[in-house]
Amino acid sequence: MKRTLALAVLLASGFALNAAAQTKPAAPAHSGPVKIAVISFQNAVTQTNEFKRNFADVQKKFDPKRAQLNAMKTEVDTLTKQLNAQSATLSDAERATRTRVLDEKRRDLQRTAQDDQTDFQQQLQDTFNGVATKVAATMTDYAKKHDYDLVLDVSAQATPVLYSNPQVDITKAVVEEYNVHSGIPAPPVSAPTPKPSGTK
Repeated sequence: MKRTLALAVLLASGFALNAAAQTKPAAPAHSGPVKIAVISFQNAVTQTNEFKRNFADVQKKFDPKRAQLNAMKTEVDTLTKQLNAQSATLSDAERATRTRVLDEKRRDLQRTAQDDQTDFQQQLQDTFNGVATKVAATMTDYAKKHDYDLVLDVSAQATPVLYSNPQVDITKAVVEEYNVHSGIPAPPVSAPTPKPSGTK
């Protein structure tokens, strides 16, 4: 689930940044040295209090489905062990019946797991996008306020940034400013917030 979670967050961050870029107005001509900052945008989004709270809500919502999947898996494992242990003493008809029932339960388990995973990824993407759009706005305001001419995202796997001075990384500052503006307190520490793949 961690890998698919990272993939969903990675895709969602691209959607959010593209949307922010499309609404960006043209800037006036610039003279003098260019001031550049970098941000790990995916981390910025997932480190906000709002995303942590919303992600915990999504996790909680899927707890009953996880419990159902665990129960289904336990049943399949138990039936598999019983069939293996008793196979030699069963009649051909009984063995065939048990095998058919086991196959049906395995298919149900696989189908339910796939459906739940798809639903989880969609809700995670919606959660990420909802916060990412607002974080992008905060980042833009922060960059303007501190006279940055260019902000590069270093969280993508294919980032062109090979090195950056930690002093020009505004990720933490943007997260802190966003948390202050949102007014959402930090959620209690329970499970670690997922980290997107390809972050630095």
